[in-house]
Amino acid sequence: MRTLTFFLLLFAAFQLQADELTLQNVYGREVTSLNGQWSYIIDPFNNGYYDYRLNPNPNGFFKNAKAKNKSDLVEYNFDTADKMFIPSDWNTANEQLFFYEGTVWFQRYFNHTPQPGKKLFLYFGAVNYDARVYLNGELLGRHIGGFTSFHFDITDRVKEGENFIVVMVNNDRIPEGVPTVNADWWNYGGITRDVMLVEEPETFIDDYLVKLEKGRYDRISGYVRLNNPIEGESLELLIPELGIRERLTTDHTGKAPFTVKAKPELWSPETPKTYEVSLIHEGKSLNDRIAFRQIEVKGKEILLNGKPVFLRGISIHEEAPFRQGRASRPEDAKVLLGWAKEMGCNFVRLAHYPHNEYMVREAERMGLMVWSEIPVYWTIHWENSDTYANAEKQLNDMIERDKNRGAVIIWSIANETPHSDARDRFLISLVDYARAKDNSRLISMAMEVGRTTNGVTEINDLMHSYVDIISFNSYLGWYGGKLEDLKTRGWNIPYDKPFFISEFGAGALQGKHGDKDERWTEEYQAELYDLTLKMYDKVDGFAGTSPWILVDFYSPRRQLPGIQDFFNRKGVISSEGIKKKAFFVLKDFYSKKEKEYRNR
Repeated sequence: MRTLTFFLLLFAAFQLQADELTLQNVYGREVTSLNGQWSYIIDPFNNGYYDYRLNPNPNGFFKNAKAKNKSDLVEYNFDTADKMFIPSDWNTANEQLFFYEGTVWFQRYFNHTPQPGKKLFLYFGAVNYDARVYLNGELLGRHIGGFTSFHFDITDRVKEGENFIVVMVNNDRIPEGVPTVNADWWNYGGITRDVMLVEEPETFIDDYLVKLEKGRYDRISGYVRLNNPIEGESLELLIPELGIRERLTTDHTGKAPFTVKAKPELWSPETPKTYEVSLIHEGKSLNDRIAFRQIEVKGKEILLNGKPVFLRGISIHEEAPFRQGRASRPEDAKVLLGWAKEMGCNFVRLAHYPHNEYMVREAERMGLMVWSEIPVYWTIHWENSDTYANAEKQLNDMIERDKNRGAVIIWSIANETPHSDARDRFLISLVDYARAKDNSRLISMAMEVGRTTNGVTEINDLMHSYVDIISFNSYLGWYGGKLEDLKTRGWNIPYDKPFFISEFGAGALQGKHGDKDERWTEEYQAELYDLTLKMYDKVDGFAGTSPWILVDFYSPRRQLPGIQDFFNRKGVISSEGIKKKAFFVLKDFYSKKEKEYRNR
């Protein structure tokens, strides 16, 4: 058995996650946005949480206290504090906080009129990284992890009239965190995605799954689940365009599984067809648009809807185009993915963490297959049980949110992790967890290249036995070797599986020109792209690539004055939105690949 005893207790402890409320398709629900101006207080010493003896202070900033008279001592005031638009990150919202890592407190008021028979939830799309959330001075709960959503039931804690929320946000990098202390992207702190109030009846449709049954094209299956475990509740599934009107009845868990016969038009990058799906309980409808497709591997090919497909991809960070900072708007997704489509992509790797829901839904609408990843990155603490639990929770939440998005074809569990027995146990357990939750998608991870002997690189990693696609990052010609090596390098990939180059690339300052062998020039980057693509295209099993990266992005590791200036310059588009020469090299290659596969 592949499940390792090392993590058996952890699996048992976190099995309850599957039974927690999901609030599937939150944007399809009755919501009130709490985005906008929030007051904030910078707190580098955590003075708002601890007293001077470093004991938790019961009268911390979360109380939102006011001086009762002119002699009363209160050493903070949210009402007179600076304002910040939420969602955003404090690093780019306030230039004085550009490098700041630590604690910032956020506060805002809202008015509410309780409705009989209604439940109210406070929802956060993401907060980086450690969030303590308070309502009217009382702790609602804590969430750790910077890229997954969370919510609290505040039905019995909200007051009629004015209420206030206080969020203590800390983005200190910690060794046992996921990601850990070392990463090649900016550690944007803050409330970085939408904040909403979600209102629902006492009993409502919380979760659902609607998909083609694995391996078949004539049956749609899934389930609908209520928030309460009530048996005998009547539900209805409607897919009008397919003539489906199915009455369902919940079992003792509040869940209603279903299987219906249907032959939907299949979603693909060429025809990104989706169907309006309505789920109804007691007259209240929850609507979504669902894509139906099959994804699998057969030998060294990836098959989409039974046909070979080459993944014409690009890697993307959740970085706002033009203005930098954490991308948080629907318009950001449209611009970034629009550039990918313009380049001829049919696939995007959303690195190195789950991106916001706008990004995934827009990719599906545009016809872009998606690789979604959790930030198990570089030097994770492999033998720390809390670190594993954190990673598994993020994997769970990523899958739960996007399991109805047909565009998502790959769950990725890691990026560039060093080999060790502890690392293998950790990652194998994540693979097992992902497969148990969702067997309808492919599993992969971005690995490192292997050892090179006599001009031949061998790809050899224990994890290759567990993933569906052999994916690895390769920077030949940039971090090792010369451009000339790309013309002669051999590759030994001894697996009957497709291989995918999850990263390759070179840095180039947009507008810097020179000879093809001059670093940091557009010509060097373009030449490396051209030679790399030609090299891999000769290797049996080459099934796609997602070069690093679409757009230049902030990174504190990249310090070279006049060239990097705290930007990773490997983008094929500059931070100002100007396309470099490599953009057109990749576009030309993808045009040829599209024609090649169209004629197969």
